[in-house]
Amino acid sequence: MKLFFFFYFFGFGVFTYFLIPQKSKAQSITNGSLIYNDFCYRCHGVNGLGQDNLIPPLKSSDYLLNNINLSIAGLKYGLKGKIIVNGKVYNSYMTYQGLDNEEIADVMNYILNQWGNNYEGFIDASQVEKISKSIFEK
Repeated sequence: MKLFFFFYFFGFGVFTYFLIPQKSKAQSITNGSLIYNDFCYRCHGVNGLGQDNLIPPLKSSDYLLNNINLSIAGLKYGLKGKIIVNGKVYNSYMTYQGLDNEEIADVMNYILNQWGNNYEGFIDASQVEKISKSIFEK
């Protein structure tokens, strides 16, 4: 009997997982735009251009597009120290914003597909969850 209940509830859980619609990339980008406008635009600007010599751009950013996991880690843990963006050195500090993994995924999908940026992939919360602080040590 216990085995029956185990398989019943296990099967029900798997079945309902597939019934619950997963967030689309378009929905993630929409959610990400709201988060960006709440947390990011003050420094990076509404146009993603950043601030000369202080805050790096997100628009056409080689660092962002070539270092997706490091960019996620910057949002997840904060970022301090020197980075090179489009050949220019930035040595500033981005504080930890308190976003959860889903919010980080959404804002990443937004900035990776805004201002002419075009990222084919899709960042989800499980990818964000896997990224640890140790990524900065590599």
